[in-house]
Amino acid sequence: MGLNDFEYGRILELLGREPTLTELGMFAVMWSEHCGYKYSRPVLAYFKKYKEAMEGEGLENAGIVDIGDGLGITMKIESHNHPSAVEPHQGAATGVGGIIRDILTMGARPIASLNSLRFGPIRDGEEDASIVERNRYLFEHVVEGIGRYGNCVGVPTVGGEVVFDRRYSGNPLVNAMCVGLLRLDEVTTAAAAGVGNPVIYLGSATGKDGIHGATFASDALGEDSEEKRPNVQIGDPFAEKLLIEATLEALKTGAIVAIQDMGAAGLTCSTIEMASKGGVGMKVNLDHVPMRENDMTGYELMLSESQERMLAVAANGREHEVIDIFRKWGLKAEVIGHVSEGNTEVTRHGVVEASVPAALLTDHCPTYTPEAVVPDYYRSAVAFDISTLPVAEPHGALLKLLSSPNIASKRWVFRQYDQQVQTQTVILPGGGDAAVLAPRGTTKGISVCVDGNGRQVYFDPYVGGQLAVCEAARNVACTGARPVAVTDGLNYGNPQRPHVYWQFRESVKGIADACETMGTPVISGNVSFYNESELGEVLPTPLVGMLGVLDDSSKAVGIAPTSESGSIFLVSVMSVEVRQGGLGATEFLHEVHGIDNGVPTAPDVEGERRLCDFLVLAASSGNLEFAHDLSDGGLAVAAAEVALAGECGLNLQVSHQVRQDSLLFGEVPGRVLIGMTEEDSGIRESAERHGLTFEAIGTWSRRASTLTINETSWTLDHLRSAYENSIPSIMAG
Repeated sequence: MGLNDFEYGRILELLGREPTLTELGMFAVMWSEHCGYKYSRPVLAYFKKYKEAMEGEGLENAGIVDIGDGLGITMKIESHNHPSAVEPHQGAATGVGGIIRDILTMGARPIASLNSLRFGPIRDGEEDASIVERNRYLFEHVVEGIGRYGNCVGVPTVGGEVVFDRRYSGNPLVNAMCVGLLRLDEVTTAAAAGVGNPVIYLGSATGKDGIHGATFASDALGEDSEEKRPNVQIGDPFAEKLLIEATLEALKTGAIVAIQDMGAAGLTCSTIEMASKGGVGMKVNLDHVPMRENDMTGYELMLSESQERMLAVAANGREHEVIDIFRKWGLKAEVIGHVSEGNTEVTRHGVVEASVPAALLTDHCPTYTPEAVVPDYYRSAVAFDISTLPVAEPHGALLKLLSSPNIASKRWVFRQYDQQVQTQTVILPGGGDAAVLAPRGTTKGISVCVDGNGRQVYFDPYVGGQLAVCEAARNVACTGARPVAVTDGLNYGNPQRPHVYWQFRESVKGIADACETMGTPVISGNVSFYNESELGEVLPTPLVGMLGVLDDSSKAVGIAPTSESGSIFLVSVMSVEVRQGGLGATEFLHEVHGIDNGVPTAPDVEGERRLCDFLVLAASSGNLEFAHDLSDGGLAVAAAEVALAGECGLNLQVSHQVRQDSLLFGEVPGRVLIGMTEEDSGIRESAERHGLTFEAIGTWSRRASTLTINETSWTLDHLRSAYENSIPSIMAG
């Protein structure tokens, strides 16, 4: 059950007696790291909004951002790592389904999905053949599961990222993000209220799948992981689609007092959390729960994580309004109990299976602050000297980088996703630094992306956390959107290991500090620990989902030049102190030299905020042809991506006083390529007012077919072959 002796003793102390088996199971899942945040809660207090929520009315399922016109955006990211490791299709699919329901229970219509995926190497020779084969299998079937579920449920998958590294072998990371749109006067709550109000079970029947999924997620993967396949839920996207429509219709009646998804920990989580948030109890008769097998015990019914289920509290006497709507949509809807005073009590066949004050399970989970130790590898990375490396030959280096699965086109992935269902997607995957949607009912647009770099965080957690926020903000700003809010997905190994806890604490502090400076509060999030196997722990991988708002969705900016020709400018934050030539902890160092070492260059976060402000103003002028930030692979990769997206040649002349590979492939934050058909003096002056450098570095032309940077040229055909063919050829092989 994942409880230690101290925690079992705490349960005895709180109850004043031995728990029943069902009560023990309920405590186990609610006190797991996945539900109870027992190792992460003290560190999450770095996030101002989280701290306010913990000290105030408590956290809801997802935060809400007011975008004007009476509309709000809600978003959240959630991990489904261990389920995807043992059953990749269903693990990934149910991750998508669960996060959609989190958004739905805010009263929002889900309008976009994103995902962030991490796998071990998929190229031959980078690991033992059996490990590479397993990584390809996981990659293929996770993408398949996301595509099948998302496509069937009718929510477009509009963005994401995929990264490969040997430290994800054995424990892939599968993080699903969902964005929802709602009217601000129709926000719902999960806090149960009104003694005597009926409690209604909604959605699919309960089965024996997914029992102890939350505790499974709070333990390391081991040799017995395959035996835990029953811990993985089975998803039905068609039932989810019906659930979305039925829920939104029922909410409009006003008959629902509170509603929550039965996600992690199933009926336990929904009954306990709803009761605790409302300061009430519940009386639940499990005999009335729709079940797939009649012999299910109270323990199984309370712990099952079967998918596509919700729990609602209705106004007394109005329950049939809700029930009739769900049955009209072909879904189960049964009154299983009522709101009460005192304990939350659960019976099965007339026997009391559990009777506990809900707050004991939500508010009394023990928290731990393990020792945090700075590892030796960090000191070695700080001391790394790039002058010991030979300067790489640039022509071959760029082609090698473009064919790296981490940089190469992810078309093989996103062509499996429906990106345009609901017909609100303005910028599609590959078309911009972030996805852009134009929600109906407003002229405004929203821009969304998810970013994270485990290698950077590993070598310098605080700086890596800052960089994740700054890149995500920069990406939405490149589309013309003002960055406004963050949801985070925090993925690490075992927090009881001193260096892992140090990675976690420092990277969260980096995210929190950067978000404070950028004015992008963390409004929701998820923590996933114990991401490790016999092959070792994963790279510390905090992910930042960023939301940006455009005042006019028609002015969204992509990465492809659309005019016949024009001028290209490099806009930069001036005050960045470049470490190790910008080559530490980079994809260039890994791919070209086979070295993972060094530390990333720290961003000037205040400068990044000014850069984002400038980009939003420049886009609103309507004069930007494209904007693309410099991130993985540096200037040369960014220029190649612009050339390939626009099917045009680029000729760049960049002055420099650094070694050539630093110029071309260094990953220095705070730099963006922008294009205009002719220089706009107002945009130049705006950049200078924002304290940025604004340098004319070249031109593009549709009549040209080469990328030239200083003295080195590449044909578009060679660039395209490296960039587009890499992942398809690997997966076909």
